[in-house]
Amino acid sequence: MAEIEQIEGVEATYSPEDNKLRLYAEDRFDEETYAIVKSFGFNWAPKQKLFVAPAWTPEREDFCVAIAGDIEAEGTTLAERAAAKAERLEGYAANKERKAGELFSAADELSRMFEDGQPILAGHHSERKALKAKDRMDSNLKRGVESQKAARHYLYKAVSVQHHANFKNSPKVRANRIKALFVELRKYQSDLNHYALALKVWEKTTSEKGISGLVEIGRIRTGSIAAWETRGRIKEGEITLQELRSERIAAFKWQLENTNRHRWVDHLLNRLAYENVMLGGVSRFEGEITATLLQTFARAHGADKPKATKTQSGNFELKSLAPLPLQFVQGATHDTLELTDSEWCELMKDVCYEVPVKKDAKPSILNFKAKHLQSPSRYHSGEFNTFEQIELTKAEYAKIYSEVRGTRLSVCGKFRFKICLDPNYKGPRYQAPWVAVFLTDSKAHPVPESFVPVVEAKAA
Repeated sequence: MAEIEQIEGVEATYSPEDNKLRLYAEDRFDEETYAIVKSFGFNWAPKQKLFVAPAWTPEREDFCVAIAGDIEAEGTTLAERAAAKAERLEGYAANKERKAGELFSAADELSRMFEDGQPILAGHHSERKALKAKDRMDSNLKRGVESQKAARHYLYKAVSVQHHANFKNSPKVRANRIKALFVELRKYQSDLNHYALALKVWEKTTSEKGISGLVEIGRIRTGSIAAWETRGRIKEGEITLQELRSERIAAFKWQLENTNRHRWVDHLLNRLAYENVMLGGVSRFEGEITATLLQTFARAHGADKPKATKTQSGNFELKSLAPLPLQFVQGATHDTLELTDSEWCELMKDVCYEVPVKKDAKPSILNFKAKHLQSPSRYHSGEFNTFEQIELTKAEYAKIYSEVRGTRLSVCGKFRFKICLDPNYKGPRYQAPWVAVFLTDSKAHPVPESFVPVVEAKAA
C-alpha cells in the first residue's frame, strides 16, 4: 500500500447494509490511478457518479484508507438508493412511452395516404413516394412497439429494484444472512484451528523417525500438514527432515500471525452485530447455563471440539484442542476459559450469539387398537379426516415407501398415530385411501383418556 498516495477530494465510505465500499471523487482520476482503482475491484457507477466494490476485503479497506485517509459510514441507505434508481428507471420509461406515442402518431399520419384503399400503382409516378411513405410508416410502427416494450421493461425494473431492497431488509432474509455469516466465521476459525494444531504436531515431533512418519501421513484430522511433493523433495535431497520441520513450523506460525484472518473475524463479528441490531438486538440469556449450551455456543463460533465442565468453584470451564476463538479471549491465544454464569451470558451477548429457543416436543406416537382414528384436516379449518385402522407388522410397514406413510396428530392434540396408503387396496394405486396403522408386533399402548371413539366413520 506504500505506493498509494492520499488524493485530495476523494471520500471512501462503507455500508454494512450491502457490505460494499464506495469511492467518491471530486475530479476524474488520471489513467494510472484509475487502473489501480480498477485493480482493487472497484467499478464505475455512472448514474451514482462513484466507484463501488462488490464486497469488503482487508486489501480494499487498506486501499480506501490510503487513497482517502479514512473510511466513513455511507450516507445513503439501501432503500434511498433503490428509490433513486427506481425514479431514474421510471423517467426512462416515461421517455420511452412519449417516444412511442410520437412514432405511432407519425405512422398514423403516413397511413392516411392509404386510407381510401388505393393500392400502390406499379410504374406510376406516385410509386416511389408511396413506397417511401409505407417504409417510413412500417419503421415508425416497429420502433414504436420497441419503445413500448422498453418502457414496460424499465417499469418492471423499477418495481424489481424496490422489491429487492424490501427483500434484503425483511426479517427472514436478515435472519438467514446471520446464519450465513456464522458459517463464514466458522470457516476462518477452522483455518486458525488447523494451523494451531499443525504447529503443535510439528513442534512436538523432534526425531527423524517421527518427522518421516508425518511426511508419510501428510495430514491430521483438520487438514494437510505436509504438501504431497514433500516426499519427492526429501528423496531428491533438496531438503533434510530437520530442515522440513523448521520450514513447516515457520509456515504455520506465519499463518497464525497473519492479521488478515483476524481482520476477517473482526469484520464478520461487526456485520453480525449490525444485522442483529437491525433485528432488534441480541437479548441477554437469562436461563440456566449448562455444559451442552456452552459447547453448542463455542461450536457456533468455530471452536475445535470444545468441552465444558463445572469447576470446584461452581463456574464453567471451556477447553478446546486448539486455541479458543479470539473473540472469546480478547485476542489472546488460550485454549481454556473459565467464567461465572453471568460472565458467560454477557460473553454470548457481546459476540452476537442468541441461544436457540427450545422447540416444544411433539406429542408421542401411540400404538393402540381402534376401529377408526381422526385427525384435523390440513386444508379445511374445523373439519376432520377419519382413518380406518388396519393391522400390519413392523416389517410390512417398513416396506411401504416413505412418501406414502407418516403420522397424524389426533383430534385432541395429545398424541399422534401412524398412517399410510392402504397396501391392501386392490384398485389403482393413486386411488388408495389413507388408513391408520396398528403395529401388531410393537408395544401396545393403553387407550388414552383423551381418545373419543368415532361413532360413524366418514371417508377420509
